[in-house]
Amino acid sequence: MLLVIDVGNTNTVLGLFDGEQLVQHWRLASSRGRTTDEYAILLRMLFDMTEHDMKQVTGCMLACVVPPMLPIYEDMVTRYFGLTPMVVGPGVKTGMPILYENPREVGADRIVNAVAAFERFRDACIVVDFGTATTFDAISARGEYLGGSICPGVMISAEALYQRASKLPRVDLRIPDRVIGRNTVSSMQSGLIYGYVGLVDGMVRRIQDEYGAPMRVIATGGLANVIYESSETVEAVDDDLTLTGLRLLWERNHRSGA
Repeated sequence: MLLVIDVGNTNTVLGLFDGEQLVQHWRLASSRGRTTDEYAILLRMLFDMTEHDMKQVTGCMLACVVPPMLPIYEDMVTRYFGLTPMVVGPGVKTGMPILYENPREVGADRIVNAVAAFERFRDACIVVDFGTATTFDAISARGEYLGGSICPGVMISAEALYQRASKLPRVDLRIPDRVIGRNTVSSMQSGLIYGYVGLVDGMVRRIQDEYGAPMRVIATGGLANVIYESSETVEAVDDDLTLTGLRLLWERNHRSGA
């Protein structure tokens, strides 16, 4: 079985694949204060809640955008699984030309998402990932990673309103009944949700116009389903897009003997 790990700024998502089937997945807080042993204990407890055993894991693919946490997870996989994880980065075969000015600057999660999206559509596409930051990644019809855009995530925007505007409260991010709010909470929800829907649709259309041809649009990440309900451009949501991309990269490198 293959263990895939996506270490993000806010959350770490882990998946367990049996062949191409995702049989289990978990989400943990990305805490830099936890040690290798603490993460191992958490993972052991998660495995114990399933019918699977850590000894069944024969490979591990790892993507990390938080450099201080990379050695923690590498050490955990080495010590407790007896494996050397394959880490997304230079030297890993992606099967996708990276047309960024400096390919090393592209976040591992963005490349992984792009690989999974192109594998799904086999056509020009855009990935919108609603994480700590919201990222837009453009892939050409030839399977080239063209680049993209980065903007503050919805949660960052909501927290900034709470911290910087003394009379504004923290609010749940849910779709309000009306765009014109009649109280502070619904007004904030309207601005955050519908404002973000407008941002997403506007950015997607600008990317498509610049590319000069139709592009499929898929979303992933924490608030993807919330935005999808009101978006005019997002056509699909895949909560497991990053995990699937990690599996695909493992298979491509495993087949090539890397």
